[in-house]
Amino acid sequence: MTYIVLDYVDIALAALLLLINAGLSMSLHLGIGRRLLIASLRMVVQLSLIGLVLEQLFALVSPWATGGAALVMVLFAGREIAARQTHRFTGWWTHGLGTGSMMAAGALVTLLALSTAIRADPWYDPRYALPLFGMILGNAMTGVSLGLERLLAGARRERSAIEARLSLGGTRWEAFRPVLRDALRAGLMPIVNTMSATGVVALPGMMTGQILAGVPPVEAVKYQFLIMFLIAGAVGLGTFAATLGGVLRLTDERHRLRLDRLRDAAPGDR
Repeated sequence: MTYIVLDYVDIALAALLLLINAGLSMSLHLGIGRRLLIASLRMVVQLSLIGLVLEQLFALVSPWATGGAALVMVLFAGREIAARQTHRFTGWWTHGLGTGSMMAAGALVTLLALSTAIRADPWYDPRYALPLFGMILGNAMTGVSLGLERLLAGARRERSAIEARLSLGGTRWEAFRPVLRDALRAGLMPIVNTMSATGVVALPGMMTGQILAGVPPVEAVKYQFLIMFLIAGAVGLGTFAATLGGVLRLTDERHRLRLDRLRDAAPGDR
């Protein structure tokens, strides 16, 4: 198997496109040129560091090292989920619900793949476990984040309707059903759109990378099938867990609405 070796000149030429975009933003006063450059610089630093870390982890092949790296990924993803919320839970629920839902879904789906389709030996080999977990976790993060954002905003917006259903004897699930459905749709829609466009509109990154590395296209397609199914499963499980947990937190055992458990994000939190 052969692969194309890139040098820094090739990368610098591609980076010129970002400078062009930043220049256009400044000339049109869009206000995102600086943010674009900072984001690209942050990406370069993060990927450079993770490349060095992965080299060490690949050499160790330790379950503790692999688990520790996965935990760090989950914690950073959980922070991103909390940072994207306009309305937040009080206390540890702000980070705990999104992080826990995403971690449970991502770990379950990753372990399933490692023990069945991938059949890594050992199962915790970071060469397989961490890239797979990273792809699943990133997409689950988006679904959980969107689902929680829509749920909490809907609870504030539909407060009167929810309380009316509860006062008429409805359970918390009956009262929240329209808001919950809207939140689940929001969380699942990105992966639905991605799967709908995959293959015709866009060639996914993993499939493209394998083809560039010399893998036959038919085999690359099989791997992409696997990855997309795993990602969709994790997004669904994580979004369901997060939104259902959100409904439980926004109500109590007497089926009363508890918006006092919500707070608005401060400007410095986002």
